[in-house]
Amino acid sequence: MAVAPARPRLQLTGFNNLTKTLSFNSYEVRYAATPAQQNRYRAYIDETYNAERLTGILCMVARIIGGNILNIARQDYEPQGASVALLISEGASAADFATQWPGSPPNALLGHLDKSHITVHTYPESHPDHGINTCRADVDVSTCGRISPLHALNDLMAIFKPDVVSIDYRVRGFTRDVAGNKHFIDHPIRSIQDFLSTEMGEQYQMVDVNVSQQQFFHTRMLCKDLDPRHNRFSVDGEEGTSLPEPMAIARRLRQEMTEIFSGEAPPEGSWSGNTQTQ
Repeated sequence: MAVAPARPRLQLTGFNNLTKTLSFNSYEVRYAATPAQQNRYRAYIDETYNAERLTGILCMVARIIGGNILNIARQDYEPQGASVALLISEGASAADFATQWPGSPPNALLGHLDKSHITVHTYPESHPDHGINTCRADVDVSTCGRISPLHALNDLMAIFKPDVVSIDYRVRGFTRDVAGNKHFIDHPIRSIQDFLSTEMGEQYQMVDVNVSQQQFFHTRMLCKDLDPRHNRFSVDGEEGTSLPEPMAIARRLRQEMTEIFSGEAPPEGSWSGNTQTQ
């Protein structure tokens, strides 16, 4: 998919008052049913979605979009999950990030704040009885000035490798050019898909809901290929007749992903090991 072409920047009167917000909601679906599998899955979540690693990811996002980190707050939760928030301003230099990625960033940096921030919150969830485990990671990038959060989209996709992802992009407010004319957006966009690489476009089924008159753009994405080896937490020596067949597990995983993608749950009481893929 072709990236939207650049155009000359607007000549503005003072500050760019547009607020551009990218909401990236990533879902990772895994199968872990037995106590041993659950322990392995919990260890994976603690390693992958801890506050320190998420802080490094957000620092990278800030670097990609040209943001200068002003302040960092982060927190791990019990039993699982984490949150990280960065305040950023426009105009970072390469030296600002030399010690922040991939290492641990400082707790705070001082600078001029222009109402921009990046946050991430994680929501690990285990389903009783069925072995399906879903971890949602919500990344929000809200910027003012000339910073564009869409430039980080492909990197977020590559890092989180979501099975399902829901993406919103909205531009709020208005700004004025030097002639006093209002502008409700300062860059061309038809769809979020225009900012995804061709490789990403080939890997996912996508659906758009765009309201361009309100500067609101929405894209949902479902991974086309399901690799049970990637989505299943198995433990050596556990294979046996008491565990569901691989195809049954694959159906459960695909069912979960399809329901998240479509936003529709099955009728109450319809869950079974023989559930068919929609």
